[in-house]
Amino acid sequence: MSDLRTIAETTGHPSSDLLVEIDHVVFGYDASRTILDDVSMSFGRGKVTAILGGSGCGKTTLLRLIGGVYPANQGTIRFEGQVVDAHNPEQLFALRRRLGMLFQFGALFTDLSVFENVAFPLREHTDLDETMIRDIVLMKLNAVGLRGAASLDISEISGGMARRVALARAIALDPELIMYDEPFAGLDPISMAVAANLIRILNDTTGATAILVSHDVAQCFKICDYAYLMSSRGKVVAEGTPKQLAESEDPEVRQFIRGEPDGPVRFHYPARPLAEDFGVGA
Repeated sequence: MSDLRTIAETTGHPSSDLLVEIDHVVFGYDASRTILDDVSMSFGRGKVTAILGGSGCGKTTLLRLIGGVYPANQGTIRFEGQVVDAHNPEQLFALRRRLGMLFQFGALFTDLSVFENVAFPLREHTDLDETMIRDIVLMKLNAVGLRGAASLDISEISGGMARRVALARAIALDPELIMYDEPFAGLDPISMAVAANLIRILNDTTGATAILVSHDVAQCFKICDYAYLMSSRGKVVAEGTPKQLAESEDPEVRQFIRGEPDGPVRFHYPARPLAEDFGVGA
């Protein structure tokens, strides 16, 4: 993956079909630790692309960089060919109007009802009248199976229901790009399957582009067109279609895809020897 042209050829997307491009990005929250190390990815229009990897490998950080929450230390991120400038509020406001975000923990407003949570982006970004807002909100809630819960407070719904409300809010504006941060966390098997199907249906019917961050290999492989696998070192170690990754003989890829406890992927975060921390032999 020496440049974006190589990525486009690998993924089968010519440059004009790419909505988001990540070009040799390096990022760390401070100088002591690099989270993302020379990461390059591309996301085709109308496609569902998964970013897989263990906890702490930088998956959520990538979504924050795409949304302009932080600037990259090195490299560039482009949305529709334009470099995302995290220091340009006007550009960021226009960009965020075109994307929806399902946050890892929902990030719902607890002092607003289910209805008002979904209505919030419509009130903030449009001049629609209340009748239209009501119809859109109820349609989005119906899509996630919660139209009947519209009047409930957030404290009155379960964690899984809250995730579905957050999904309804993320799609309220019919965004061109939808970023899903662990969309299957906290859902029961039925709700998980419904959410996965909804993500796929949204892309197929609206032409939206989806970036899907998840640990759930099985659900991602059911609905994604392409996937990247990241290592704990913040690097892309593999990419391809679900079939290509499932058939990979690379030890690190096989261990993650199959959920094997033994392999090159370390369970422990790097630390000093136990003897140093517990004074053994002192």
